[in-house]
Amino acid sequence: MTTAADYEKLGVFYLGRERSSPEERSASADAPAGAEAQQRPLLYDSKDLTTHAVIVGMTGSGKTGLGVVLLEEAAIDGIPAIVIDPKGDMPNLALRFPQLRGEDFAPWVEAGEAARAGKTPDELAQATATKWKEGIAQWDQAPDRIERLKNACDVVVYTPGSDAGVPLTVLRSLAAPPKEALASADDFRDRVSSTTASLLGLLGVEADPLTSREHIFLASVIDAAWRSGRDLDLPRLIREIQQPPFDRLGAMDLESVYPTADRATLAMTLNNLLASPGFSGWMHGEPLSIQRLLYSPEGKPQLAVVSIAHLSDRERMFFVTILLGELVSWMRTQSGTSSLRAILYMDEVFGYLPPTANPPSKLPMLTLLKQARAYGLGLVLATQNPVDLDYKALSNAGTWFLGRLQTERDKLRVLDGLESAAAGAAFDRKQIDRILSGLPQRTFVMNNVHEEGPALFQVRWALSYLRGPLTRDQIAMLSAERKEATAEDGNALPATMTETSVMAASVIDSAPIGAHASAPAASPPGETGEPPILPPGVTQQFVRPVRPISDGQSVAYRPALLFRGKLHFLDAKKGVDLWQERTLVLPISTDFDSPDFDEGQAVEPSALTLDDSPLGHARFEELPSGFGNKRKLTSWRTAFRNRLYETERLSLWFCPDLKLWSKPGETEGEFRVALQQQAREARDAAVDKLRAKYKSKLETASDRVARLGQRVEVEKQQANTATFSAFATAASSVLGAFLGRKVVSQTSLSKASTGMKSAARAWDQRSDIGRAESTLEEAKEDLAALEKELEADLIALKEKYDAEALTIDPAEISPRKSDLDAADPQIVWLPHVSTGTGFAEPAWRKD
Repeated sequence: MTTAADYEKLGVFYLGRERSSPEERSASADAPAGAEAQQRPLLYDSKDLTTHAVIVGMTGSGKTGLGVVLLEEAAIDGIPAIVIDPKGDMPNLALRFPQLRGEDFAPWVEAGEAARAGKTPDELAQATATKWKEGIAQWDQAPDRIERLKNACDVVVYTPGSDAGVPLTVLRSLAAPPKEALASADDFRDRVSSTTASLLGLLGVEADPLTSREHIFLASVIDAAWRSGRDLDLPRLIREIQQPPFDRLGAMDLESVYPTADRATLAMTLNNLLASPGFSGWMHGEPLSIQRLLYSPEGKPQLAVVSIAHLSDRERMFFVTILLGELVSWMRTQSGTSSLRAILYMDEVFGYLPPTANPPSKLPMLTLLKQARAYGLGLVLATQNPVDLDYKALSNAGTWFLGRLQTERDKLRVLDGLESAAAGAAFDRKQIDRILSGLPQRTFVMNNVHEEGPALFQVRWALSYLRGPLTRDQIAMLSAERKEATAEDGNALPATMTETSVMAASVIDSAPIGAHASAPAASPPGETGEPPILPPGVTQQFVRPVRPISDGQSVAYRPALLFRGKLHFLDAKKGVDLWQERTLVLPISTDFDSPDFDEGQAVEPSALTLDDSPLGHARFEELPSGFGNKRKLTSWRTAFRNRLYETERLSLWFCPDLKLWSKPGETEGEFRVALQQQAREARDAAVDKLRAKYKSKLETASDRVARLGQRVEVEKQQANTATFSAFATAASSVLGAFLGRKVVSQTSLSKASTGMKSAARAWDQRSDIGRAESTLEEAKEDLAALEKELEADLIALKEKYDAEALTIDPAEISPRKSDLDAADPQIVWLPHVSTGTGFAEPAWRKD
């Protein structure tokens, strides 16, 4: 019988139990009854998943169940995952009921199924609860393991384009990739190309990247924006299509390649999509952030199930492409690691990685397959259509899980793919061909390049309730709590703005055009059609709008002071040497005397684009007197510099247990995520050392117990193959559970068997049974002591690297006063647009 101690090991996934192949069962026909059920657990090293995995099996093979089990094991180990679900089965991961009560299952059982079974829904729910309790018990799992799963990782069901689950928008912002993504020209080019293709595909435009002018032009627009660090959203993209930031494409002028009228048609098509009521679901929800999908704001790992079953084929392709592109960009910002950091699981990859065609999703998926290993990101791709897979790309996958296949053609295609993935390594095609023939349900062949040979195993019982696809109402019920929390979070103030500054900004932004924040709306000051003329040495510039301005909307500029400063945070002990810029926009009111910096609005330095000329036909509010005095402006510079030194601090987090400091700008949740990865890497390294330390000791002690046991049986004239197998199995239990299949294989046990039989013949003439039994007992005691020592080391290792128990303390660094610098404040004009009701909205910022 398997126990939790046999499979609850650090960095190891318990996927099921090994089974004998047909040849092995035939060769051991005289083995004791029930030997098949006593197979040792199939343990999978989580680090092996960094070389990716493929799951292949027809409908009913148990493919989805294997995926659920693998994700459960990852979650228990604190490893987050993004799960792309085109079929609707994976939200079952959220159905975790530690108490295993009928009332827990009741909301999820089908009334129709109950009627067909001649039961009430409550009776079926109770029967299902009993079935699940018995099922996990058969696999030597207790209900408290479900509790561990639930506590270790949250499950969030996202539904892009729909509010059934947690809405997820990718169209609110086509954000520029981080600087790290620009380091590789090929990756950046692929990101631009795949994003462009997915957008055009969403519009129904089939465009070749090399010959289509639509693709070439739109890719050039996106490329120009992203290279300059500008984020795009659909309204801004529509505007830049009409007024692109370049006038040539290749060697020809833009008008010759793509005239204004044709660009207007493309912009109109995109605008119609944006204006469509059926498309409104894409415009709201949580922003697409990989970090936010993988971890909660507090740093707790998540299983982010992204359900796309409700989307059309075009919408699915668009979303998957954008998600994969974001994942590539996120990956670039992570440090390298040999441990598993996160998982991308796709429950059906059919159509997204075909062998000949090049859909938009293929480029980013190829990038991930080739490069994600170095960053600890493991891909698990499942399919029931093995013929429509690019096996050349999947040669990067180190683990293949093969279940029951539908046709002989499917089997041959999979064998070809495995042979290609072997890349010259030993590959017994005939052996795997024989094993694949007639596989029962929930039984898979695992071919792992990190192990000696293939393994046949049966998938364990899932801890989650596998009830099949959830209805829209059931997904809504699962997601209600998260959506409520998201709504509350959306109302929170940005961390860079004080409550006072937000109140001031709200007054300014809601005032009628021509009114100041401090003046009543009924008494607006005068306006002019030209900006004021300032004395020499005093400059003024005009903030470029970041929001589109429609025809008929009037623009009014309001004056403000722009303060800029540079800070140097330096602390060698904490590994900090960082320069930062601070930018503050302070609106100028009619009664302005001296700057009250609490009334200002902090903005990112790159968020403002300044022009030397204003928009045409704009109005300007009057500038109060006294702003032409350069000496006064210089004095305000000194005040701003003093303000920076007094108030600005670089907030950090410190973990005294690991002696690690957070990176500048990391939240507590992000730092906890980093600590989890650091602890996991240290734990994995320690486990490897522990394996090396105990390998030879355990092998020697186990082999000695097996040999001495055989000798005792020979003395009693009761030696037989079945008895030997029992000794060999018992003696290798610790080896199989801790050291794994990489160390203890069926081949080594077979060699041990031969050696023991030879030893038995040498003892045929010995008859001192008592001495043999005494020696055997001593050997068992030595093995037990070694096991106890190993268990103590494992417990100490687990406690040492338990990320949840790590202490985190806040810390602050003051700027270095001698390096602090500030520029003279500058007069800038902030554009506002009328809303048709006499009130104005700021056009110089997005929020």
